This record gives sequence, C-alpha cells and structure tokens, in this order.
Amino acid sequence: MCVYYEIVKLPAYRAVGLKWEGPYSEVSNLKKTIHEMSQRVGELEHAVEPDVQLGLSYHLIPDGFVHYSTFEVNEDQDVPQTMAEIKVPEMTYLKVKHEKGQDIGLTYTEIHRWFKEENEYTPLEEEGTTYYDDLPIKHERYPVDRDLTDPHFEILIPLQKRQV
Repeated sequence: MCVYYEIVKLPAYRAVGLKWEGPYSEVSNLKKTIHEMSQRVGELEHAVEPDVQLGLSYHLIPDGFVHYSTFEVNEDQDVPQTMAEIKVPEMTYLKVKHEKGQDIGLTYTEIHRWFKEENEYTPLEEEGTTYYDDLPIKHERYPVDRDLTDPHFEILIPLQKRQV
C-alpha cells in the first residue's frame, strides 16, 4: 500500500455540528450521527465549505472517543438547537489521503507505522489531557457526496516535534 504523507499547518477555525460520545461497541450510532449531520448542513447558512464534512475525534474516554461531525463555519453562524460548537486552534498536521478502494484500517496502520519510523514528530497530546489511543486526535475531511460504502477522504493527525 502506497501512502502519501504531507506535513501541513492549518489556521484556527470554528466548526458547528453534532457531538457523539461513546464506546467503540456503539460506533453504529456514530454513523447515524454523521449521516444526520450531512442532512442538516442546510441549517448552517454560514458554512465555509458546505461540501466538506468534518469528523473530529478525540480519544478522551477508555474504550471509546468523543466525535464531532461538523462543518466549518464563520463567526456569523449561530449554533442551531441540538448542535455543538468546537473551536480548533491553529495546528500542524500529518495529512494523509485515503483513496477509494483502500482499506481504512490499513491506512491507519500506515499512519501508526509512519509515527514509529519518523523520529522528528509524535502525535499531539495536549498538556494536562489524558488520551486513550496512540493517535489521540484524528480529524477527517470528507466530501459530502462520497460513496459511503467505499469512501475517500483526508486524514489529519495533529503532531508536535518529538521531545529530545
């Protein structure tokens, strides 16, 4: 499997959408949340890129995670009822493109391998926060019109310089 890696710095942004939190065993409920958010993008009149859905995952609970299914919005956007707001700071990311026809698990295995072999960077862990995954924060950018049975999307893993 050939995976293309790129280091990118992205500016801070604001996102609004649905929040899901739960164990891996209930991830089918997350899929419903993601689908619901894709149907509700029309409620976000100030969406910056209404054709790009964001999946922001934070592994803050044992055997599970917190996920925001969102769209980037500008400051004029109100937060609709039942939705949540998240502000993402400027960060440097490892960017990987997951292509149609590839196994998502293998793509993430390659990302793990990159961090093990790459001596300059480690996944970002915010100070004072406990994480429960080797890749503690995962941001994904999906085209809204993706094929749900064989998706293509970008994976963005916040990273930091390795402490020496």
